Amino acid sequence: MYTYPIGVIVFLVLVFLFMAIKVLNEYERAVIFRLGRVIPVKGPGLILLIPVIDRMVRVSLRTVVHDVPPQDVITRDNVSVKVNAVIYFRVMDSLKAIIEVEHYLYATSQLAQTTLRSVCGQSELDELLSEREKLNLHLQEILDKHTDPWGVKVSSVEVKHIDLPPDMQRALARQAEAERERRAKVIAAEGEFQAASRLREAADIIAQQPAALQLRFLQTLVEVAAEKNSTTIFPVPIDLLEPFLKRSRSE
Repeated sequence: MYTYPIGVIVFLVLVFLFMAIKVLNEYERAVIFRLGRVIPVKGPGLILLIPVIDRMVRVSLRTVVHDVPPQDVITRDNVSVKVNAVIYFRVMDSLKAIIEVEHYLYATSQLAQTTLRSVCGQSELDELLSEREKLNLHLQEILDKHTDPWGVKVSSVEVKHIDLPPDMQRALARQAEAERERRAKVIAAEGEFQAASRLREAADIIAQQPAALQLRFLQTLVEVAAEKNSTTIFPVPIDLLEPFLKRSRSE
């Protein structure tokens, strides 16, 4: 009677164990098809498969960071720009990610590209540049709504860069310069207005108290004397001598 060598039997047992025993990491799940029919998701840890009968598909539950390539977009005000973004998503339901869609990574990437073109095309250039947080939130809501049946959760979308044509960059630079000049003129005019208001208030006070003008004149004399070493002759207002004249007359 012919018997198989022990080495062959050991080899077959090792091959069987290699095909039957699988180890899944903490962030992995196994979607198993047994004769074409899916069975409950298994993992993490050690799982056993029936060779030839079972087919396993590994699914990672970690957050995926996907860079959306630059997309040519024509905004609502007919400006041609290139926009790229990055999306953060993860698988929440391993079974849906395998059964409901073919290659969920590729599907999510293509959906992100088309959604980015569509949403940016409905916005004006000023909105793209100044309201990026609002744009990111809108993109995240649309993508999450469409990927939910696939068991995929889009947690965040960030527009990275908006590439403008050179002529539009020059136009925005001129606009920014004009805006800075306008603000400078407004600030200067506001300063002149405040200075004129203060001068008017000072004039009203001096008109009500003539002695204030004399005190200001004396203060100016002190300041000039401190700054200049030369002799300076000022005409003295007669009002300053009026108290002395009254005293001499009374005597």
